[in-house]
Amino acid sequence: MAAGGGGGAGPPPPGPPPMQRRLAVEVVDARDLVPKDGLGTSSAFAVVDFDGQRKRTRTAPRDLNPQWHERLEFAVHDPANMHAEALDVSLYHDRRFNPSGGGGGKNHFLGRVRIYGSQFSRRGEEGIVYFPLEKRSLLSWIRGEVGLKIYYYDKPADGPPPPPPEDKPPEQADNAPPPEVPPEAPKELQEMPAPTEAAVEVQQPAAQPPIITVEEAPMHPPMMMMPPMHGPHGPMMPPMHGPHGPMMPPPMHGPHGPMTPPPPELQPQPQPEPEPAPEPEAGDQYPPEVRKTRMASSTERVRVMRHPSGGLAPDYYASSPRVISGRFVSTGESVEPVQSSSYDLVEPMRYLFVRVVRVRDIRACEGPYVKVQAGPYSLRSRPGRDVSGTGNPEWNQVFAISHAKPEPTLEISVWDGGAPSPAEAFLGGVCFDLSDVPVRDQPDGPLAPQWYRLEGGEPGMVTGDIMVAVWIGTQADDAFPEAWNTDAPYAAYTRSKVYQSPKLWYLRASVIEAQDLRVPAPPPGLPFDVRVKIQLGFQSARTRRSVASSSGSAFAWSEDLMFVASEPLDDNLIVLVEDRSMIKEPSLLGHATIPVASVEQRLDERQIVASRWFNLEGGTSGIGMPHSNAGGPPAFYSGRLHLRLCLEGGYHVLDEAAHVCSDYRPTAKQLWKPPVGVLELGIIGACGLLPMKTKGGAKGSTDAYCVAKYGKKWVRTRTVTDSLNPRWNEQYTWQVYDPCTVLTVAVFDNWRMFASAGDERQDYRIGKVRVRVSTLESNRAYTASYPLLVLLRSGLKKMGEVQLAVRFSSPAQLPDTWATYTSPLLPRVHYLRPIGVAQQEALRGAAVRTVATWLARSEPPLGPEVVRYMLDADAHTWSVRRAKANWFRIMGVLAWAVGLARWLDGVKRWRNPSTTVLVHALYLVLVWYPELVVPTASLYVFMIGVWYYRFRPRGPAGMDARLSQADTVDGDELEEEFDPVPPPDVLRLRYERLRTLAGRVQRVMGDVAAQGERLQALVSWRDPRASRIFVGVCLAVAVALYAMPPKMVAVAGGFYYLRHPMFRDPMPPPAVNFFRRLPSLSDRLL
Repeated sequence: MAAGGGGGAGPPPPGPPPMQRRLAVEVVDARDLVPKDGLGTSSAFAVVDFDGQRKRTRTAPRDLNPQWHERLEFAVHDPANMHAEALDVSLYHDRRFNPSGGGGGKNHFLGRVRIYGSQFSRRGEEGIVYFPLEKRSLLSWIRGEVGLKIYYYDKPADGPPPPPPEDKPPEQADNAPPPEVPPEAPKELQEMPAPTEAAVEVQQPAAQPPIITVEEAPMHPPMMMMPPMHGPHGPMMPPMHGPHGPMMPPPMHGPHGPMTPPPPELQPQPQPEPEPAPEPEAGDQYPPEVRKTRMASSTERVRVMRHPSGGLAPDYYASSPRVISGRFVSTGESVEPVQSSSYDLVEPMRYLFVRVVRVRDIRACEGPYVKVQAGPYSLRSRPGRDVSGTGNPEWNQVFAISHAKPEPTLEISVWDGGAPSPAEAFLGGVCFDLSDVPVRDQPDGPLAPQWYRLEGGEPGMVTGDIMVAVWIGTQADDAFPEAWNTDAPYAAYTRSKVYQSPKLWYLRASVIEAQDLRVPAPPPGLPFDVRVKIQLGFQSARTRRSVASSSGSAFAWSEDLMFVASEPLDDNLIVLVEDRSMIKEPSLLGHATIPVASVEQRLDERQIVASRWFNLEGGTSGIGMPHSNAGGPPAFYSGRLHLRLCLEGGYHVLDEAAHVCSDYRPTAKQLWKPPVGVLELGIIGACGLLPMKTKGGAKGSTDAYCVAKYGKKWVRTRTVTDSLNPRWNEQYTWQVYDPCTVLTVAVFDNWRMFASAGDERQDYRIGKVRVRVSTLESNRAYTASYPLLVLLRSGLKKMGEVQLAVRFSSPAQLPDTWATYTSPLLPRVHYLRPIGVAQQEALRGAAVRTVATWLARSEPPLGPEVVRYMLDADAHTWSVRRAKANWFRIMGVLAWAVGLARWLDGVKRWRNPSTTVLVHALYLVLVWYPELVVPTASLYVFMIGVWYYRFRPRGPAGMDARLSQADTVDGDELEEEFDPVPPPDVLRLRYERLRTLAGRVQRVMGDVAAQGERLQALVSWRDPRASRIFVGVCLAVAVALYAMPPKMVAVAGGFYYLRHPMFRDPMPPPAVNFFRRLPSLSDRLL
């Protein structure tokens, strides 16, 4: 055996394998290629050449923007000199795809790109770069660009090529197939618990209020009316209902004696009726498409499509109003003019009206009241008062009972509020057969009340007569607003009302000078700082630092301060003169009180208002006063102040944002112009409202009312309690003085009717709609359903829909319309003596607060939260969402200019040769006949207007969530909008984001300034070479233009601009390159 084994040396370890460099060229796509197949398209493929190697991609048939996404690899033979190598990419049109089918001949050249090795990047650092295609010769017609991703990598010479570094999705990173993900079930809209999360987001509520509901009995068939009951000796009263069930009617006196008295244990107090059977809701009167929305919003869970960003789909927040079909005029079809008539925009609602006036000759009683009962409704009046002193109580109260389900009889009875038993409390009653009740139609006058004999009860117990009037009418009846309505039992806070804003004035206080002031000497080195502070109610303003005289006792300001004053002018203007030159707190030098009612009113800016001197009293400086009077007694003379005060009647006091203003009339009525028309608004109802409060902890409810504001007139509908589909059917009118104004309508949930004495509850907002009057055609009615959208901390929420009918009636002809649209929007004094933007915003805030305070004193009050929401009091606050919305609005405005530039670029590049030839001919005609330029432009604009007439809006638009950027807003932006004082860490994040946005704006401003500075540098000789060239070119141009006819120059310049692309260089023109090389002042900034 050979013994060997372990002593010999093994083979040397293998060295590192040799590496080979590879160049990968991914041809991604191309854009805007030249058509070559005769049908306006091209079938392009790419050929790539590198270091003697040639490869090509597949052909993308008939596409001017082809996409390949193909990776071609090449070997780099000399990696050390790769930077000197050139990569050529050429695009060709494949003739095999021509319509004729002929594949012979040469492929058409579409352009080429040459990239040098110094532009290659290592794998992992690559990116798609678009290179403009270059010409092969002077006469080549080339355009477009090609997208390439170029990189290199090293691999072992004998090993397999590494996988291409493609940008794959994360789930395809490994070879394993992605796991199956079950499709996500459609998300359902969560039911909103009430006092409801929606209500909590809209506004933080207080404790839950008790809910009182008036239940209704099932509807009887209209033809099954119960006939009046007759006894053997005359008509009988039907049974009355007591607290424990039906009770026998009180005995009535017939010719043979009294009838049976009521049982003594029953009390005649109004109690809730038994639960009625289910009946069709008011919402069933809607058209089918409206009914479907209502049912989905209020009674069942709705499957809602989600937006990819996480929000709801855009269709959920559709802002375009949905047209309601039916008897109302549809905005989707051709609209016929309608005749003006009263209450023709809403559906008539039948009511049974009962007016109880007074009684006479009844027995003595304490706190008598009247009980009215019709079917399931039982109403009780307030205690009667003996106004005349004759012992006959009076009420003068009207009841409005819903008559949608006709009842056969009506019972009116009088009761003693202080009687110990029901038998003794009954004072008599009257029974009416409703089939004989008259129907009052407008414009009939009020029905005269009549005396009726009180009957029933024991003999001798019932005496006297009652004066009542009973009729059937609609909500158009003049007695309806003040009636006790069965739709809402809380009469004080649920009736429909009309409010009037106070008359507002601008008070201008011109502070001229002051004399005889006792001002102590300021500290060394500090000047006198005496200022005048004027207060009017909650408003306060202060002048700037004064100009002092040499003696230090006279000071001058010559400054105007403005305030908002409201009628009645019973406030006082308090003027304070302060010395703020001391380091400590300012000291009072004197004050004066001026009644606002004594200030002169000025209707025209040319009217001269006399100035006045006012004595100052009560200074606290003590300079020059006796020791006993130090401290400034109130009556001590402290100097005098020169003021010019006036109430400006020529201004319009803005309480709304300027872009949504509903009135532009000046304060002085003498300056008003006659109205141009009448605006009619029919508030039909709402559907699908979200519950805003709970009832018994389970059932959601909403007590909705509607508020509309136009000009100085505010209207408020009645509150329909416990209904998610309220029906108001109320109509209002306004005088229109300017059609370029906006009507604002909002829906609120009533919480004030549950507030106890001394308690303050705020109403919750549900949504708002604006209608611009100028978008309405004259004498035509528009009826549509508008979505109610509210932006909350959690995002945009649809609270329901409101149905409105709007009509603008105007007899104005074309000359009147021309005069209206060519007149200034604001009164003339706004242009002759304008108010600054910052001061105008401060005055508007004061006006909003003044109006809110005034309307809060009404009955029922309009709360400050309602007024601020209607007047957009917070529209000026900073919001990233509003900034984005305004930016996209600017882009939308500039879209027409961008479109025109693109069209000119297409004409210049001969994308449509026939259009370019026509433009050449038109340009030649206009240059040769310049008098046709203006008529041709006017005719072109006319044709554009006629063309867009077919796309005109068919009705007024509502709130646009997409335009407001509310459907895509981020949560952080909403937090910033709704949280004015955030925590410090959140504040720092918001500040950094704001700095980023401001940096972008700053960069854009710097670029704009640089362009202007380059324009100035043409002749400023900052760059002597550039100025020398520019001056020489100007001289040559002047000589050439003097020598050549101007028409020939214009033709030559236009034809040069529209020259064929084969004569066009894709690089920037020399003039642009020259301008970009000019110096700016940006290099001198620190």
